[in-house]
Amino acid sequence: MDTTIAIVWNPSKTDRETLEKGLAKAIATRGKGIGKASSGEPEPEVTWWETTVDDPGQGIAEKALATRPDLLIVAGGDGTVRAVAEHVADAEADVALGIVPLGTGNLLARNLDVPVGNVANAFARALSEGDRSVDVGWVEVDLEGGKERHGFVVMIGFGIDAQMIAETDEDLKAKAGWLAYVESLGRALKANEIVPFHIAKDDEPGRDEQGHTLLIGNCGVLQGGFPVLPDADPSDGELDYLVLSAEGVGEWLGTLKTMVWDNGLKRLTGARDEDATSEAVNLGRARRISVSLPEPRGFQIDGEGMGETTSFEVSIQPGAIRVR
Repeated sequence: MDTTIAIVWNPSKTDRETLEKGLAKAIATRGKGIGKASSGEPEPEVTWWETTVDDPGQGIAEKALATRPDLLIVAGGDGTVRAVAEHVADAEADVALGIVPLGTGNLLARNLDVPVGNVANAFARALSEGDRSVDVGWVEVDLEGGKERHGFVVMIGFGIDAQMIAETDEDLKAKAGWLAYVESLGRALKANEIVPFHIAKDDEPGRDEQGHTLLIGNCGVLQGGFPVLPDADPSDGELDYLVLSAEGVGEWLGTLKTMVWDNGLKRLTGARDEDATSEAVNLGRARRISVSLPEPRGFQIDGEGMGETTSFEVSIQPGAIRVR
């Protein structure tokens, strides 16, 4: 049993009272099968660590880990989860990580089947036995202010996704959640044109590609269960990538058929042996990827717009964190 628990939480997503009630419920029901712990055990010692605008999670996670907890729980959205996971991976900290998803996308939680929309159940999952090793991706990206290094747990890229994030109305996002991204999709499609770029992976020679979107992911499922990277496994020590170059209604219909049917619903029937590709959909895998662009493109990391870039390098840190 975890005797000491540190909770890093984002006050912009919820209040501490809500979290305390959810944690208390999870602890109280552990003996009834939710947390898989026997009843009668002493309650764990809990410390609370609040993120700020200036410190979205990395610094406060360092302070929390200095207390040497058995379990580190992060309660917040994708940005908070990414920030805490980044520090845990970078410090190579030997601690179990729990997730209480409170954001719009909650993509890592969804990809790992962590309960979403129920704080008590998410805490119960964090208190349960059994950890899963999860990879963390690292990107060194050239931005307007210089080169930056960031960890990511879901995916990065340029193109429609980055433009959609930039176009999304924050007020609508607060009211409608991830559906707000759908509202901005049309504008994102119009704003993205096919561009040439150079890509090199692992020890292979680089090659010239063209497309309007490049996604590189540790996880493959987006909001609504959309399998953009159908065979991505967050524990396999590799990155999956997708190049999209669809233009016009006909190519977009074919792309949707490839991604939703061939690489989505059809895979559930076992009717195919490998991922389907087309002229407008190109899938691949690698441990290291470098990309250069002739002109700046909007760039995103785990759903957060980072500005524009003309080059970036990506690598994978296998088994970097242990997630409940």
